[in-house]
Formats: sequence, C-alpha cells, structure tokens
Amino acid sequence: MKLFTNFIAFQIGWFATVLGAAKGIYWFGPIVMLAVVAFHLRQARRPGVEARLLLFALALGLVVDSLVLAGGWIRYPGGAWLPGLAPYWIITMWALFATTLNVSMRWMHRRYVVAALFGGVGGPLSYLAGAKLGAMSFVAMTPAIAALAIAWSVAMPLLVFVAARLDGVSEKARLPYIHKQWSLDSHV
Repeated sequence: MKLFTNFIAFQIGWFATVLGAAKGIYWFGPIVMLAVVAFHLRQARRPGVEARLLLFALALGLVVDSLVLAGGWIRYPGGAWLPGLAPYWIITMWALFATTLNVSMRWMHRRYVVAALFGGVGGPLSYLAGAKLGAMSFVAMTPAIAALAIAWSVAMPLLVFVAARLDGVSEKARLPYIHKQWSLDSHV
C-alpha cells in the first residue's frame, strides 16, 4: 500500500505542477509538492535523512534544468525566479521525484545501469509530456531531447546512489536470512 500511495502522490504532484504551469499558475504545483513532501516526510523512517535527499535533488535539478535552459533548447512560459535559472516550479519537481527514490523506486537501488537507462528514456519523455500539456516548449527539439537524455542518464544513477547511501539500509539488513545462511561467520 505504501508503494501505491507514494506512486499516486507523485503523480498528483506532477500533474498539479505541469498543469499549473500550463495555465500560468506557477505557484500551484510547488504548493502541492510541499504537501506531498510533508506527507512523505511524516511517513519516512528517518525524515531528516530523507530531507537531505530531497535537498540534494533540488540542487541537482537546479543545475541540470538551468544548463538545458542555457543551451537555448527549451522555453518556459514563466515562473522564473532568477534570470538564467530554470523556473522554480520545474526545480521543485526534482524534490517531488526524489520522494519516490526510497519507496516506489527503491527497486533501482544498486542497479545503476538500469537507472541510467530509465533516466535516459524516462527523463526526456517526462519533458515531452510536459510540453504536450503546455507547461513548456522545445525551441530545438532534437538537441533538447539529446541533452535531457544525457543529463538524466547521469542524474538518475547519481540520485539512486545518493538515495541508497543516505537511506543507510545495507543489503545485509534487508536480507538477514540469506546472509546468515551463507556468511562465513555462520559456518565457523
């Protein structure tokens, strides 16, 4: 049930942010994102650690989306908070996405090649969906998609690594029975 709730909360936040931006209500998505993040942190086993992951994702999102914007390949209709930086509403989506990394996307921990492929395909598809809904537009689609694919194929494994590292749950803790049965210490 927790996986389903996490997935649905992310979807609600994503649509609220994208549709809000498409309608010129740039603040709406971040408000919904704050509610999703607050709910997520209340459910988290270690809220402080999870908050650090969300802040890391915000910082990474600021860099990635600002670089793509600086390339001149994407145009956002509004929501800019500082000239030259990606709008605040798109950056908050990175924190929203990070709420899934230790819950519904946990299966990706330690699967960095899968994470790279997932990011390289899923990242650009998310922006395409946002463009179709009117939240942004492509100035030069081919370079934008290529840049997003490269950026997300690097960002996703990095996010997964940081999520697993901050989560602090070792493989041994997840699979105590198997490790007990097969460790050298148990046979001595």
